[in-house]
Formats: sequence, structure tokens, C-alpha cells
Amino acid sequence: MDRPQGLPIAIIGAGPAGLTAAYELVKRGDKVIVFEADKVVGGISRTVERDGWRFDIGGHRFFTKVQPVEDLWHEILPDEDFLLRPRMSRIFYDGKYYDYPLKASNALRNMGILEAIRSVLSYAWAQIRPPKDQSNYENWLVARFGWRLYRRFFKTYTEKVWGVPVKDMPADWAAQRVKGLSLGNAIINALTPKRKQTDITSLIEEFQYPKYGPGMMWERCQQLVEAAGGTVAMRTRVVAINVTEGMATSVTVVGPDGQEVDHEVAHVISTMPMNHLVRAFAPAPPPPVLAAGDDLHYRDFLTVALVIPEDKGFPDNWIYIHASEVEVGRIQNFGSWSPFMVKDGRTCLGLEYFVFEDDHIWSMSDEELIALGSKELETLGLVRAEDVEMGYVMRIPKAYPYYDFEYKDNVATICAWIDAEAPNVHLVGRNGMHKYNNQDHSMYTAMLTVENLHGANHDIWAVNVEEEYHETASGPSTGGTGRDAPILPRRDSTTGH
Repeated sequence: MDRPQGLPIAIIGAGPAGLTAAYELVKRGDKVIVFEADKVVGGISRTVERDGWRFDIGGHRFFTKVQPVEDLWHEILPDEDFLLRPRMSRIFYDGKYYDYPLKASNALRNMGILEAIRSVLSYAWAQIRPPKDQSNYENWLVARFGWRLYRRFFKTYTEKVWGVPVKDMPADWAAQRVKGLSLGNAIINALTPKRKQTDITSLIEEFQYPKYGPGMMWERCQQLVEAAGGTVAMRTRVVAINVTEGMATSVTVVGPDGQEVDHEVAHVISTMPMNHLVRAFAPAPPPPVLAAGDDLHYRDFLTVALVIPEDKGFPDNWIYIHASEVEVGRIQNFGSWSPFMVKDGRTCLGLEYFVFEDDHIWSMSDEELIALGSKELETLGLVRAEDVEMGYVMRIPKAYPYYDFEYKDNVATICAWIDAEAPNVHLVGRNGMHKYNNQDHSMYTAMLTVENLHGANHDIWAVNVEEEYHETASGPSTGGTGRDAPILPRRDSTTGH
């Protein structure tokens, strides 16, 4: 495709994918203008700062098997800005903390001999009389672990993350996500010395981390883009992508002053949520394309950050909460990610809630959420509510693309229309592609897209290195969703459930 000379490439969104694209383009001498609706760069990989405290939205380990991404991280930030952090995480269930990855001695001590025997018998019974219908995720897991281990290590947390019963999830997700996993493999893994597990990425013992959080990477990237002549327009929202004779010719934006401005463009690289993108095209796409966009859904996310005395914290980077008596799904200790994130004598715990925007938790006030988080810390036996000194709330809409049974057809409908009617609009990143990607996957889609603009012919939809993230690599990737996520029941567009 010939690009008009002299016109900039517009990038929608200043998250990891958008800023990676901008950085790679300005290095090649291209004109670039990035439009970011927020006042902070980094998207979900930002560092939020409140009163001198720094919070990571979700916890971003800087570890990748994609060498070009690894190289880019260290090109953007000098080595001295990275910390090498020990990895520690546990599972909380039934008042006990289980090492994760599982260790046989710890698991046996927590379960007790009697419960361990019951779990083994439950597993044996499942081998003799497995559930007849293994088309749903619950029965698929029960057939491989038995009911007791399924309830202990799978059910509650999975339902918190995705907001639907495990029995309503299809088993084809499990075939990818828990590929090759069995009780026998789990026991072998638990008994294997840690140093023998280094080829399994989910079991890594340490990882890199920017000392002021992941946003440090993207704040520096913004500076480099601007130093090279690119523009990053903050608090500027793209409200229209104007299409003429089969090409996107301009974008209309609204800046902080509220004025609409048109910018002629050579190409558009979009990380905007795909359902918003469809509604931004002018003239509007045909009804089936609009309907496909409207039928894409998301799982939303909020963090309640609570400041406590340092000696009241825990050494983990995070703890998975497999406890149905509380709403919180995972708890980060930001001081364990980096001492530069917290203040002397204090640490900050980030309580993560996986929600939909119409949930009761999302609708609670900040004060109510801080009180809820403090109460739940005490319920878990982690921290007394009276030891919480202050709190902050961060709401992140559209954090995770929601994979229902129709999403693939909806994405295909939208992409086919864009390819035919506006082929100089390029989709990258997690929300831009409605693809449950890791940060490094998102960056890589942007890097390959820039190469495509300069003559390459990469299929960015084939970016998927998940095999190398959760198991030993064996054979080529078969494509797929990027980081795996379940196919879920449809959300009713009128009730939201």
C-alpha cells in the first residue's frame, strides 16, 4: 500500500502497544502523532501515583521469551532502572496459605493427612467414574483432579476472575490453559527441585521490574518519541475516523479545551477498544458491523490500595484469594515489587476486584471500597482493619476482553470490513484486537505492524507465544488467542448478565 507523502501516522492510545508503535516509527523517520484520552500514559501498564505512593495495576512482571521485546525494554530504559526481583506468590484457601507453584511438603502440611487421603480418594474415584459430560470446564477439571482438589484450587478464583460459574465455561479453554496437566504431573512438579523448573516460565524465580513501576517505561518512551519529533497529545480523544474512497483520510479529535480538530493522516494505528472503534468510523459501517462491535464485551477491574505499617505486610509479590467469604480476588504487596513504590516504614497492599461496570462493587464509593478492603483483610487474617492508615481506589474499565461464544465471529466481521473499506487502519494491542494479550504480546503486534508499514507482510494475529509461558515449548505455535482466556456465556446486552 502506498502511503501519502508528508502526512503523519495517527496512533490512538498511549499504552504499551501505541507507544511501542510510535517509538519504532520515529526511529525510522516517520511523522507520528499519538492521541491519548487519559492524562497518564501506559494504559493498564501505567504506574498510578497518589500522594507519593505508586501502584501497579495488576502487577506487571517484565519477563518475555520474545527477544525483540526484551531488547526494546532495555533500549528504552537503562539497565540501572531495572530491579531483579524475587518471585513469591501463594494461594489462600480455607484459612491456609499454599505455596505457588505447589510444594508437596507445604500442601500436605496445610491439608493434613486426613484431607490429603480424602483428596487422593476423590481423585481415584474420578478416574473410575469420571463425569459423563466433560464439555464444560468444571467436569473437565473434576475428571482430572477429583472434586476436592477442584474446589480447593480451581473453582472460587476462576469464578471471581470471570464472573460466571465454572460449569458454564466450555472445556475447550481448559484444553489450552491446563494442557497436559494432571494430578500426576502436579505431584511430580511439586516434588521437582526448583532449579529443575527454569524452562517453565510461569515458575520463574525472579523477574525484572522498573524501580518506579511499569509506567516508568512508558513515561520514558513518551519522552523519547517527543525528542525524536513525534507528538503525544494527552487528554485528547479520537471521536471520528473519517473514511473517503476506501481509505482513512483524517481523524477528528477533541482536546482538553473541548474543541474538535481534524488531522489528515497517512495511516491509523488503533489500540482503542474495538467496540468504540467501530462507532468512530465516519461514515458509519453497515448495521452488521455496528452490531458486531456492540456485541463485544469486557471484564473490568478495580484496585483498592491500602497503606499499612511495613511489619504488618507479607513477603509475597501477590496472593491469590481462593476464599468465597470475601470478594477480593488477588492481593499485591507493592513494597515487594519495589521498595521505591512505597515509603519508609510503610507498605501498600493492592486488593484487586474483578468486576463488570454495572456490578455493585464498581458502583460503590471510594470510601465504601476502602472500608470493604480493610474488612476483607481482617477476615482473611492478614491485617487488622484498624492497622489500615489510608486508602486509594483505581478503576480500570475494559481491562480484559471478554471471550463469549460469539466474539470470534464479531472480530472477524469487523476486521473484514476494515480490510475492505479502510485498509490503512491497523489494529494492535489487547483492546485494539480484542485479544487477551500479555504486555509483551501487545508490544510485539505493534512492532510487526510498523514493519508491515515498511514493506513486511507479518500476520500479527498469529502472535501467540503462550506455549512458552505455561509449559515447556514443544513444536510450533498454532496461533490462537495470545494469552489464553476462556470462552464464556454471552452477556445479555440489556441486563449486563
